Amino acid sequence: MKTEIEAKFVDVDIEDVRERLRKAGAKLKHPMRDMRRALIEEEHHVANNMFIRIRDEGDKVTLTLKKKTKSLEESTIDSTYEIETTVGDFDTTVELFKVAGWDITTYQESRRETWLLDDVEVVIDEWPWIKPYIEIEAESEELVRAAAAKLGYKWDSVVFGSVDVLYRRDYPDMSVRGVIDIKLVRFGDSIPLVFAGAQ
Repeated sequence: MKTEIEAKFVDVDIEDVRERLRKAGAKLKHPMRDMRRALIEEEHHVANNMFIRIRDEGDKVTLTLKKKTKSLEESTIDSTYEIETTVGDFDTTVELFKVAGWDITTYQESRRETWLLDDVEVVIDEWPWIKPYIEIEAESEELVRAAAAKLGYKWDSVVFGSVDVLYRRDYPDMSVRGVIDIKLVRFGDSIPLVFAGAQ
């Protein structure tokens, strides 16, 4: 398994981020594009803090197993491990798991723009019901910290963990873990009632 080393900076203005990236000499790798993902979380996955993700990234489809070594509240820059490969087709891969007895837990939409700043990947992410944020990912914490500083982000405002950390921050009364417990996460849909604490 590979350690995922990434940090988030939240509640960003997308045009401001693009300007910071351009000034820092970053190169646009992929313009903003629609993405979709299906997550599979069986009982034994929950018990071992892991899930399977099938993600259509626009130019490729990836199949990933993610394993958390800490709870959401205790997340650090390096508390997620992953194994990832590419597959041929999103819908076929979802169907394969379904026929094998593992139906999807949640279907999620997002939008992503990808930039390269030296050897560091910086993505701008948009998700339903929360403000945009960026993720900075690299081979080491030192590279992530250096990229954040180059872009003018202060390390004391960094956020670690999955997108569910952001949903739990913005909806502290939610009665679920986050979007992983929402069957359909789509742009244009109403905010789920469970985000306000409804059962």
